[in-house]
Parts: sequence; C-alpha cells; structure tokens
Amino acid sequence: MSQVATDTVVRVENVHHTYGSGAAAVQALRGVSFEVPRGEVVVLRGRPGAGRSTLLNLVGGLDEPDAGRITVDGLEPAALDGDALLELRRDRIGFLLPSAGLVPLLTVAENVAVPLRLSGAPEGEHADRVERLLSLVGLAGHAACRPGELSAGQRCRVALARALVHRPALLIADEPTSRLDAETGLALLELLYDVVRREHVTALVAARDAAPAGPADRVLELTDGKLAAR
Repeated sequence: MSQVATDTVVRVENVHHTYGSGAAAVQALRGVSFEVPRGEVVVLRGRPGAGRSTLLNLVGGLDEPDAGRITVDGLEPAALDGDALLELRRDRIGFLLPSAGLVPLLTVAENVAVPLRLSGAPEGEHADRVERLLSLVGLAGHAACRPGELSAGQRCRVALARALVHRPALLIADEPTSRLDAETGLALLELLYDVVRREHVTALVAARDAAPAGPADRVLELTDGKLAAR
C-alpha cells in the first residue's frame, strides 16, 4: 500500500454525498472541505441529519463519496482495493461508537486486545499495551471483569481503550456519549481528549450541537450538509 508522507491526517476536499435518487434524493453532504493536522482533536458538531455520521463513514472508509476526495494518513480510502482498505481501517483507524460493542464472553483485557490480535502484533506486546490503556482510562483493576459486570460508562471506557490499543493514526468517535447521562458523558469526553493527547492520536469526534466541545483544538459546525463559515 503506497503512502504519501504528510502532517495532515485527514483531508476532505469538496466532498458530496447523496442518498437515493430522483425526487427522493437527499443531499447529505454538499461540498465539504477541511483538514485535520496530525495530533489535533476536532469536534464535528451539528443537529441530527446534518451529515455528521455520513461524513465519518466516508472518512472511515465505510462508504465512498459521490464527488470530491478524502485522504486518511496519506491514503485515499475510495481508491483502495478490499484488502488494502481493510488494512487501513484495521491498522490506522480506531472507531468509537455509541454502543461499546464489547464481546460479552471475553474479559475486559481480552476485549481491549482484540485489535492487536487482528493486526498480528506479537503476543509479547499485548499484555503491556493493554495494561497501559486500561490504566489510562482508569480501569486497571477491572482487567479480569466481564462487560456485564461494568456500568455503561465503564464499558465505554473499555471501548475507548480498545479503539486506541493498536496505536492508530486517527480516532473516529461518532457520538460516543449519546447513550450516557449528561454527567457520565461529559466525563467520558474529558477522558477521551486527555487519552488521545497522551497517545499522540489525531481525533475526529462527532457530537450534537448542544454537546460540550471541552478542550478540543477546533470545532466544525455542520448544517444541512455544509460546513459553517469559519
């Protein structure tokens, strides 16, 4: 997989995306452009239907734009074949979704280690790396627990550790607090901002327009498929 060296982790250039066709067509994104430099934490904010999840799906290689270009860590997801796209998403991107998506039968430590196993990282590296991430999210004493023994907030913290354990270039977090109460959600966002900076990860975080941006480096406002003037 060829790569262009760059200090810009995410580059979105005049991206358009439409669902459906004819009279039923919905323009989810209309000429969106922005860049996220390496190490920056950016919050993408907007109301439901503004196009936030669509944009994250395109950046994460889950869908392709109808027009425009997206690059992630120097690679263009839409130009990659199946294996190369899988490698990009597996090795260079971490995903954090509203549902923690933990495997019930695995322990907390085993859940966090899943990306390392998928990427083929040496077994000897697993324990130390998992231990570090669980310590960063405040769950060092819960490694042997099962997900069902944890609170919703704790499960989200395990999911955050799992999303970062393989040292991705980019963390994509799509409304990670939407299923949590306000206090727990705010604590998770503050933890996310702290951990990604400690791990030197670039982050793109989607949140509703009322969600606090916290100590993010920048906030992008998305309305009706367009970015507000900055």
